[in-house]
Amino acid sequence: MYFAQNYKLKIMSSTSIPAHQKELFGHPVGLYVLFFTEMWERFSYYGMRAILVLYLITEVKETNPGLGWSDGDALALYGWYTMMVYVMSVPGGYIADKFLGQKKSVLIGGVLLLIGHSTLAIEQMWAFYTGLVFIVLGVGMLKPNISTMVGGLYKQGDIRRDKGFTIFYIGINVGAFISSLVVGYVGEVYGWHYGFGLAGIGMGLGVLQYAFGLKYLSQVGNYLGDSKGTQEVMKAPLTKVEKDRVIVLLISFLLVIVFWGAFEQAGGLMNIYTMENTDRFLGDWQVPASWFQSINAMFIIFFGTSVALFWANRKLKGKVSTSLFKMIVGLIIMGVGFFFMTGATAQYEATGSSAMYWLVFAYLFHTIGELCLSPVALSFVTKLAPVKYASIMMGIYFAMTGFGSKLAGLLGEWSSSLGASTIFTGIAVTSVGIGVIVLMLRPKLEALTHGVEDEEAVVN
Repeated sequence: MYFAQNYKLKIMSSTSIPAHQKELFGHPVGLYVLFFTEMWERFSYYGMRAILVLYLITEVKETNPGLGWSDGDALALYGWYTMMVYVMSVPGGYIADKFLGQKKSVLIGGVLLLIGHSTLAIEQMWAFYTGLVFIVLGVGMLKPNISTMVGGLYKQGDIRRDKGFTIFYIGINVGAFISSLVVGYVGEVYGWHYGFGLAGIGMGLGVLQYAFGLKYLSQVGNYLGDSKGTQEVMKAPLTKVEKDRVIVLLISFLLVIVFWGAFEQAGGLMNIYTMENTDRFLGDWQVPASWFQSINAMFIIFFGTSVALFWANRKLKGKVSTSLFKMIVGLIIMGVGFFFMTGATAQYEATGSSAMYWLVFAYLFHTIGELCLSPVALSFVTKLAPVKYASIMMGIYFAMTGFGSKLAGLLGEWSSSLGASTIFTGIAVTSVGIGVIVLMLRPKLEALTHGVEDEEAVVN
């Protein structure tokens, strides 16, 4: 209680303290502004994602009619859509670095997302495709820049940076958890377009919250090209150290592609498998298929802090806990989770349905893997990327996420000919195998970072 009151006093203290310097629970208040902005953005995105494929494959003749597409066509659109959502982060990061700054770009992205999700609520095919386009553009402007702003809240070498990204990441998943339940239920029970509209309301709240919290972000996300000194820095060529660090980032992005190529089966093949092949009955009540999309987010909320503390304690004990090591371990753990889906398919082939617990265990391992890789990767980019290319490098990171999502869609399409069991098992073996190979190369790769993470042990 004492600590909570102490931190509240920091915020409510004299007006002589600038808003952007105030802290809450040991972190800048601006972190929580970005936390809630991203929470509502992810509420809208994951809510829409939870019902998108289900809407596409539901027959037109059903009580709650969908578009009646085949599984293959639905997964193809899902793959292209999720790829473009993140690939647009590259031009989004470029626009921020060269013209607008991250802060304005996030606001523009939020408005575009509000338009996109609201348009999807209209029951017309032109509105469906138009809404997807606006969402793609909006995520491209918002996603890389809000993540870069989180890194900008902390000085170089500040050991709180990874913890800050974990807090931020929990915000992402609070939104994802709530939306999968609420938007998923509304979409499946009352109407798909009501679900899409509800996602739009969530994005509207996110835009308002961000606008009112800008006073806590005055020191980050500003356009850097105005001052003469900044222009000189922006024009200077990269040093050897900066080039080496960029090389490490680009190689680490290969892990990102493999990881998200597997992980994004959640919204595609695993989502369809849940609806069509899983026994979802609890007594006489059938659990909505979209609700299983909330399991990952729920586990992140429960285990996010614990995983972060595990790595922090490991570092204090002098054991290997570098960002690259965490990312490798995350890929391997996530890969192991797909062996549970292999078990699910085996049970389905034997009995005609598979139990829900297979999905729960799979999502548990996927979550632990995600917590080891995704927030760490975001922090890793802000540590290694040259300042003048900060948003662009973050955009490339999300583009790799997009390519992984497209890979996920392709794998889902191939399941119609290869079978779900082959796809799930192949993902597991490939993820673990690549993780082991990169693990052996880790010492050489980390030498190219030139000790950027060693500085964290000195600060604080």
